[in-house]
Amino acid sequence: MRHVIALDVGGTGMKAALVGADGELLHRTRRATGRERGPDAVVEHILGFAAELRAYGEEHYGEPASAAGVAVPGIVDAEQGIAAYSANLGWRDVPLRDLLAARLGGVPVALGHDVRTGGLAEGRIGAGKGADRFLFVPLGTGIAGAIGIDGRVEAGAHGFAGEIGHIVVRPGGTPCPCGQAGCLERYASAAAVTEAWAAVSGTPTADAADCAKAVASGDPRAEKVWQEAVDALADGLVTALTLLDPRTIIIGGGLAEAGETLFTPLREAVRDRITFQKLPSIVPAALGDTAGCLGAGLLAWDLLNSTDRTEVAR
Repeated sequence: MRHVIALDVGGTGMKAALVGADGELLHRTRRATGRERGPDAVVEHILGFAAELRAYGEEHYGEPASAAGVAVPGIVDAEQGIAAYSANLGWRDVPLRDLLAARLGGVPVALGHDVRTGGLAEGRIGAGKGADRFLFVPLGTGIAGAIGIDGRVEAGAHGFAGEIGHIVVRPGGTPCPCGQAGCLERYASAAAVTEAWAAVSGTPTADAADCAKAVASGDPRAEKVWQEAVDALADGLVTALTLLDPRTIIIGGGLAEAGETLFTPLREAVRDRITFQKLPSIVPAALGDTAGCLGAGLLAWDLLNSTDRTEVAR
């Protein structure tokens, strides 16, 4: 059975799958990233993990994987196949595509940015399926974004397209590690809500999920914290939709797990802010933590299909 290897590399763990031509997850597994052993060890761990997946596919499906896709965090040069920088993993300028291709017997390898890869899956087969233009916004430790256009995700001229978390929504506000002040992710990320609610509630261990529960129970302190985050997020989204005019905005990440506690006031806040802009659908992500793997599989199949077409043309 023809299949591809899909790898989603995170700061602490790696998710992997063998993906069939119809997008079916034939085999799924996880492994620790092992970043405590340093960047060189992380790279070797990725290569070894991919080789194990290749062997598994050969044993169980009668042939090795035809291609591989890998999603990694940080700055990624997808065109050159280089994992340029990751603060979480500590690497710089790793030629990951070539290293993986060599370890996997020379098969085609696609390298992608983790958020854009997850956005590709959400847009093509998840919550944005059928939308010609979408914006994927995961609300986690920070806030990133993926701009979807006709079934692909736009990386930008330098690989930074979609960084909605660093739109300044509160000029002169909270300093951000990026060097600016008042960035969206300092007010509306899961980490920002966690920090604000822990301070207001007086419970250092309280997090964003606890804040959402307190909002649902009618706690006015939680409602204030939550509304401030929603207002900041709405400001950022309206800026994004003014520039991009997406048909669908897909919200994912930890904060989206609050469900309608988030989506009801967020839709209202965006609706209140728009003037000439067209109101997009604002929907929760559908694929959960499988989005990265599925997206890596899509990258691999896209690469394989383009290679097949080139060979036919020749």
